[in-house]
Amino acid sequence: MNQTLQAFKEQIISASAAKTPLRIRGNGTKDWYGQSFEGELIDTRAYSGIVSYDPTELVITARAGTTLREIGKALSEQKQMLAFEPMRFDGMATLGGIVAAGLSGPRRQAVGSVRDFVLGTVLMDGRGDVLNFGGQVMKNVAGYDVSRLLTGSLGTLGLLLEVSIKVLPRPTAQHTLQFALSETEALKQLNAWGGQPLPISGSCWHQGRLTVRLSGARAAVDAAITSMGGETVSEAESFWDAVREQTHDFFNDTSRGLWRLSLPTVAPALTLAGEQLIEWGGAQRWLKTDADATAIRAAAEKAGGHATLFKGGDKSVGVFHPLQPAVARIHHNLKNTFDPACIFNPGRMYTDF
Repeated sequence: MNQTLQAFKEQIISASAAKTPLRIRGNGTKDWYGQSFEGELIDTRAYSGIVSYDPTELVITARAGTTLREIGKALSEQKQMLAFEPMRFDGMATLGGIVAAGLSGPRRQAVGSVRDFVLGTVLMDGRGDVLNFGGQVMKNVAGYDVSRLLTGSLGTLGLLLEVSIKVLPRPTAQHTLQFALSETEALKQLNAWGGQPLPISGSCWHQGRLTVRLSGARAAVDAAITSMGGETVSEAESFWDAVREQTHDFFNDTSRGLWRLSLPTVAPALTLAGEQLIEWGGAQRWLKTDADATAIRAAAEKAGGHATLFKGGDKSVGVFHPLQPAVARIHHNLKNTFDPACIFNPGRMYTDF
């Protein structure tokens, strides 16, 4: 592995000196995400493998090129999991890729996002220096915010080498219920349940059907079933896998742009043209539409959130929600600190970044 690190360093130093871009990539499972990117490939697959795993401490550390298939196998043997349920892409997604993208699955509403589980990172910056942030326990806060900052940065700040991430035990019981509700009724019901001690670990509304997953101790799940009512869903695991991996029928239509709206759970139903699927108790709303980007973003802002052109559509409108000037300055300052020659994934998040 030292030879691989040396090769990374030489490639980065050379690119920085020539001010030529580098395109960081693992297995390419999320090449479609973000703005278009360019540059010489720096392939993280050569730097892979689990560095350490302590099931008793609920922490796994692995190199950036390690696939979720390998990580999932190790965790499964100990009946543990990556609780934020990242998209696996048949297990070929890499740990570095899921942290760089910062995307979470259905269980995020109950346990938190990728960022909440990242304990520490090792990064190679634009000078070829190896930097360590955070640690392997939640109590270690030295540099912790930097590790969280790298989550969702799409490789624009540097080359992730290692990540220490918190894992959780698999729930002992799970059950999925379904309810016939309109969008407005579903949002109202989800917010009502949100104020109760119910073991809800996933929710999905689409075409008049609200599907809710319960996870936890058997007694808690059984009590929730009695309290909530609804119909039991058969083949529930395949349903949640389809939502997690975006193989659900809703996501199969590629003729329109797919927007991801991040909103407060209490935001009302949005009157936007197109078809919606709602997750995370109303906090994440997927919209398939040909509507104007300005109108979509204005509606999201009015509701207290923001909108991302997640997949498809016209990327010239900007994939990510425009930044306020003060926030944009912070982004540029961070970029200049970690990557002064601006070689890492230029334009992947914003065209001027």
